[in-house]
Amino acid sequence: MTWLRALLAAGLSVIMPGAGHVLIRDWLRAAAFAGLFVSASALFLPIDQLTAAGPVTSVDDITVYADIMAAETDAIAQFLLSFIALFAAIDSTFRALGHSSVGADATEGPTCPECGKEIDADLEFCHWCTTRLEPVDPEAETNDL
Repeated sequence: MTWLRALLAAGLSVIMPGAGHVLIRDWLRAAAFAGLFVSASALFLPIDQLTAAGPVTSVDDITVYADIMAAETDAIAQFLLSFIALFAAIDSTFRALGHSSVGADATEGPTCPECGKEIDADLEFCHWCTTRLEPVDPEAETNDL
């Protein structure tokens, strides 16, 4: 299930950077990648020509948009937008697999065995990935020592 979630997060991030982070509930990174992509699009894409082309009502309109973007967007802008989408896809994939940028020693409390994020000890499930957790029996811990 984790691999499927990671692949889905990557696919969504390729379509719209930040969407894969929404899937894995990483809201701050989702907003950062989406904002970066929308800002770069507004700066580098020919918005005036795309709006003059009218709304998309058929498959032929999509090819008109693609032709305008290919003809009017330089290689650097295409590379930058592709790089943002690729970086968002890679980042959401690694984060969905549980590889965070923070070290493993950074958490002070109990962590989820599935996603590795810090959890509330009072809950019976992980509020990040909704994995059901086994209740901790305090008597069993003292008997093991």
